[in-house]
Amino acid sequence: MKKIERRAILCTILAAVLLLGLGIYLYRFVRHGASWASFPSNRHLYNSSGQLASGTVTDRDGDILTQVDGSGRRTYYDSSTVRRATLHAVGDPSGNIGTGALTAFADKLSGYNLITGAYSPLGSGNTLALTIDAHYNYVAYNALDGRKGAVGVYNYKTGEILCMVSNPAFDPLDPPVIEDGDERWEGVYLNRFLSSTFTPGSVFKTVTMMAAIEQIPDLYQRTWTCTGSTDVGGQPVTCLEAHGEIDVEQALAKSCNAVFALLANELGAATMQEYTDKSGLTSSYSVSGISTVPSKFTFAGTSQNELGWAGVGQHHDAINPCSLMVFMGAVANGGQAAVPQLVLSVNTSFGFSTYWYREKLTDTLIEPYTASKLADAMSYTAEYTGKSRFGNIDICVKSGTAEVGGGKQPNAWFTGFIRDEAHPYAFVVMVENGGGGSAVAGSVAAQVLDPIVNGY
Repeated sequence: MKKIERRAILCTILAAVLLLGLGIYLYRFVRHGASWASFPSNRHLYNSSGQLASGTVTDRDGDILTQVDGSGRRTYYDSSTVRRATLHAVGDPSGNIGTGALTAFADKLSGYNLITGAYSPLGSGNTLALTIDAHYNYVAYNALDGRKGAVGVYNYKTGEILCMVSNPAFDPLDPPVIEDGDERWEGVYLNRFLSSTFTPGSVFKTVTMMAAIEQIPDLYQRTWTCTGSTDVGGQPVTCLEAHGEIDVEQALAKSCNAVFALLANELGAATMQEYTDKSGLTSSYSVSGISTVPSKFTFAGTSQNELGWAGVGQHHDAINPCSLMVFMGAVANGGQAAVPQLVLSVNTSFGFSTYWYREKLTDTLIEPYTASKLADAMSYTAEYTGKSRFGNIDICVKSGTAEVGGGKQPNAWFTGFIRDEAHPYAFVVMVENGGGGSAVAGSVAAQVLDPIVNGY
């Protein structure tokens, strides 16, 4: 009798394990079935050349960026410049660009559903509309003028990315043969906006200032005298010029390394790390399911001089452009910003929507009072960085000229936001080895923001 009972218990346990396993499988099937079906080896979805054989990608205005023609061949937008400008948003035929819609959103494009699977008798694939505008990408790509870099503009209230360009880029209808060591195509498959980090230089001073506003009570009563070189920890921290007697807003506007190196040391390594983490720079954002690369910093264990340079955006600092753009959005929006999104809508061939856009907010990246003070300082900074280039746009900015060593030109940065309820946009421009931040990256920003704000 006891033997039968033991067997019954064992059978019950095995049945429970079987049911649990079945439940887990069904959950994963419902949740991840589309991703399983869109795996590149699935010949129901991919042709013999490895190209997704279903689905259409458009921009926010409905302009078709890529689709499959009647012969089953994937085609792209007519203009070769637009094809290059939208490459990292749309993707390449071979699927080498992981952030491209053809790879990242293959499950949404395929038309997969739980009833018919990868093959649907109701049509071949879905139409996926991206949040980007092809025209804005076109303008940004031309503004980069062949230089490596990244440009991003987004609505910090809704999260919609209006412009996302990474360069170098190629024409997906005419992919290059890339030889090892060819610097022209270095990192071409990498989306520099979402998936890489770069030495930031002075744009990071916005984070140091955020910490100083909250931690140094008499910050706005202080003045400093910059002679062009200041001793920090027994070694110099240099500026491009002697700024003379300045207050903290002038120090930000004139990008005085000395002042911000001294502030970083007064705040200390732990506080610098705390505020850098709070700003969201060291976090990873999920942009419609695509994870951004976290920024990297080293504050702990540094010397006074190293901490000073880290506070001005040098040392081992490396910032992800998208994360910096989101932080700018939080400053503009009083503390929180929308998480960036790339997918606007997904519709079947019969017009049924299969995607619902959900706005998500970040954590509080900056306190509202601090955001207001920093925004005012960045508005003042705009007066020193060619505000006239932006015409009627009420802009708050910070430029950066980041030394990268190795005999190379500095990285040029320009980031900020528009202080206008009708145009709630934050932006970032990074030009690798571009030179001066305000002159080079600022010029790109001016060209991109003009049509976005003024509507042409």
